[in-house]
Amino acid sequence: MSRKTRVLTMSALISALAVLTLYFASVWPTGRIGLVALASVFTAAAVVEGGVRPGIGVYVVSSVIALLLVPERSTTLLYIVFFGYYPILKSLFERVRGTALQWLLKLLVLNAALTVIWFFLRALIFDFGDETPLVALLYLGGNIVFALFDYGFSKLIWLYINRVSRRR
Repeated sequence: MSRKTRVLTMSALISALAVLTLYFASVWPTGRIGLVALASVFTAAAVVEGGVRPGIGVYVVSSVIALLLVPERSTTLLYIVFFGYYPILKSLFERVRGTALQWLLKLLVLNAALTVIWFFLRALIFDFGDETPLVALLYLGGNIVFALFDYGFSKLIWLYINRVSRRR
């Protein structure tokens, strides 16, 4: 089997697993954000196995299919707005020299995603009243949880590379 065929087949399988995980996230009553975050592991696997292009393909295909098939839109939108493409950007950002610059880029992406989510929530719920404490809590809590997520996600990627991947 040629490399292109292998990468395409692997990308299709990984996309299906991501959509299945997003479906489970939408029907289970608890752990939705955790399952959406778990779906991002599949994009990371595509990046590890084939590079950035297959990762982008998995993100786009799984996002479109999830929009069509997953009954709960909020889980799919969370995947589209942040968790789906983050592994691709993480792989690119971690090629940059300097840990501080890597974290700055990662936090910029996170805060841009939080801003999109915030404006989406504002559009759904018309008036929050005094928004300043709520916005500060969203960004502060989001950045702290993100730092923990990124650390754990790095460990999951390491585990995948060293235990599952054939590209060792």
